[in-house]
Amino acid sequence: MKLHSAILLLASLASASAFAPARVATRRSLSSLNIVPGDKQDVADKVKDIFAKGPKANADFDKIVQERFPGAINNQDLVTKTVDILAGKGYSGANTLLATSLCCDELARQLEDDFNGVYGNNFNLGGLSGFPFAGNTGFGAMAAHIPDDGYCLVVYGPHVGIAADGTVGKVERSGIALIDTCCGSAVAASNYLKGITDGGAVITTKLQEFSDFQQGAVQELILPHGKRLADAKDRMIELPYALYDSQDMLMTDIVKKGSNGIKRGLALLGGIQINTGPETLDYFVPMRFDFMNYRGEVEDMSPLLKK
Repeated sequence: MKLHSAILLLASLASASAFAPARVATRRSLSSLNIVPGDKQDVADKVKDIFAKGPKANADFDKIVQERFPGAINNQDLVTKTVDILAGKGYSGANTLLATSLCCDELARQLEDDFNGVYGNNFNLGGLSGFPFAGNTGFGAMAAHIPDDGYCLVVYGPHVGIAADGTVGKVERSGIALIDTCCGSAVAASNYLKGITDGGAVITTKLQEFSDFQQGAVQELILPHGKRLADAKDRMIELPYALYDSQDMLMTDIVKKGSNGIKRGLALLGGIQINTGPETLDYFVPMRFDFMNYRGEVEDMSPLLKK
């Protein structure tokens, strides 16, 4: 399947939740941190509340992460900076809907949880490997849930694990002795692609199975990156960057088609989520941080995350 065909297929997907019976709304619950206009508590202090009981920054492990993914920032710094920047645009816990397109893996929930502490529950747009499988229908449903005269933050991207010894593509999981693969969907797609480029793929007439549709789509969407991955110095490091490029293209197309549903503004935070073991903070490599106002004007805010 050609890449453009895969895009059309994804765009046609209908999110089941979009057709669920409507519920009578009372009021949208605010986040426990109560970020509202006029609140004088510093944003950094609010985020400290979220991370107070979690792992602390580890300088030695940070060095390991930076060597493999230059420019990565830990979740605490990411959330602090993002919330602070968006507060300057008018975002608050009372007027913001958080939407995410991250992998189904439970480790990917950590980044959601960190932002949930500020903006409340998120609308899920993502599926395996982080691809926005909710498509245009899901995005349209999400946009309809943005508070009146409010804002939306969309966080999206693939994820990758880094074990304590620095191995990329592996991660320690709570309660499991074996150091596990992360992201399993991405690695499986990479192996599928390697079988094609190396000439060892098994010939089959089964191109797609509905029972494993998402993984089939991930494999098709990674096809254009075959040479790039084959030539990479470290395939596991290059893999999430290749996946991000495909996901960003899809997200850009989805947002373009659904931009009429934007109310006061939409922020897009795209990048590579880095999951680590239970004793260390997770990280994120920001690849895109844009703000689009209701007039469709776009501002690149990514330099602000690097300060």
